[in-house]
Amino acid sequence: MSRVPMTVTGARLLQEELHELKTVVRPRIVADIAEARAHGDLKENAEYHAAREQQSFTEGRIQEIEGKIADAQIIDVSKIDNTGKVIFGTTVKIINVDTDEVKTYQIVGDDESDIKQNKISCNSPIARGLIGKSEGDEVVVNTPGGEVIYEIEQVSHEV
Repeated sequence: MSRVPMTVTGARLLQEELHELKTVVRPRIVADIAEARAHGDLKENAEYHAAREQQSFTEGRIQEIEGKIADAQIIDVSKIDNTGKVIFGTTVKIINVDTDEVKTYQIVGDDESDIKQNKISCNSPIARGLIGKSEGDEVVVNTPGGEVIYEIEQVSHEV
């Protein structure tokens, strides 16, 4: 099975979600099912069916998170020397050569990506174009709107 890259922060967030599901959500659902059973006839008991559905969803999410954690290759970029090269986990400040628009992105795993937080997936077109390049390089990125040329202004190993 292939390893999936993940930042330390991404792994911590998954661990926290897993802990919440196992220690808070799961016991609450079990209590809800027990309470619904106490009401009698289960065939027409909407509370019971809703609680069972929630239990199914929660158990599925627990299995999904455990699988992701098992397959994760956790990369702590803060422990890697900054050579100015773009690698997984680095934060990259880029400038659109045509418009002079400046953007800053952190390159993260698929599950961690969130464009609102300027975190892009390592499999995104921009990240694939940037990885392996160095500060000062110009990179041509194929986007849905056509080719865009970016200059890599700064590469940092922030966490």
